[in-house]
Amino acid sequence: MSLLDVNTLSVDISLGDGNKRVLDGVSLSVNPGETHVLMGPNGAGKSTLGYTLMGNPRYTVAGGSIVFDGEDITALGADKRAAKGLFLSFQQPLEVPGISLESFIRNSLQQRTGERVKLFQFQKELKATMQLLNMDESYAGRDLNVGFSGGERKKSEILQLLMLKPKLAILDETDSGLDVDAVRTVSKGIEEYQKRQNGALIIITHSTKILESLHVDKTHVLVKGKIIKEGDGSLVESINESGFEQFLDA
Repeated sequence: MSLLDVNTLSVDISLGDGNKRVLDGVSLSVNPGETHVLMGPNGAGKSTLGYTLMGNPRYTVAGGSIVFDGEDITALGADKRAAKGLFLSFQQPLEVPGISLESFIRNSLQQRTGERVKLFQFQKELKATMQLLNMDESYAGRDLNVGFSGGERKKSEILQLLMLKPKLAILDETDSGLDVDAVRTVSKGIEEYQKRQNGALIIITHSTKILESLHVDKTHVLVKGKIIKEGDGSLVESINESGFEQFLDA
C-alpha cells in the first residue's frame, strides 16, 4: 500500500483581490522507503506542495485529496499530520527565541508519540545524533536557530528529522546555501534516516548536490502548478544537462 497518495490536488492562495490557483490537479504516489525528487523553475509551486501536504492554513485545498498511511488527511491540521508521521524541513528555518533546540525536539517527540520521553535516554540519543552530524553539543542548549549559521540551521533540521523518526520527510531546499562539506554531512544524515526508519523522502531542490549519494526512485517536474513530466533518477541527469527549457517549450 502507498504511504502517500496525492489525488488531483488543486490549491488556492488568498490574495488581496481574490484567490489564485497555485496547484492544479497534482497527483503523485509515494511508497514506504522511496525517495522522490520534486524539481522545477522558480515559482513552479514546489514549496507550495510541501506546505500543503503539511497542512499550512495559508493554502486552501480547492479539489482533490491527500491520503497518508491509508487515511484521508486533507482536512487535518498540521499538528495532527505531524503526529501521524509527516515532517517538513523549511527552506529558511525560523529563529525561535526562548526555547532551546533540545527542549523543542523533546517536546515535539512527546507530541509525536503521545508518550513521556525519558530524559536520560533522550539526551544520550541526542548527543550521539549530534556527533553524527558534526554538531557542537553546546547547540542543544541554545535557543532554536538563534544565531545559528545557515549550515547549522540545516543540520538542526536534519537532527530533528533523525530524532522525531517520521514516516515521510519533505525536505525543502535543504542543500541551499551549503558548502561542500555541509552538504556531505546533511546527506549522511538523510542516508541515516532512511537506514534507521526505511523512511520515505520528497526532496524539493533546484540543485542536485544532495542527491549524489542517494538513490532516486522517481523524479517529478513541476511547472506552473502542474506536474508535466515524471521519470526515474535519470530524469535528474537530463535536467542537469538541458535545464527546464525542454519542458517549458513542451
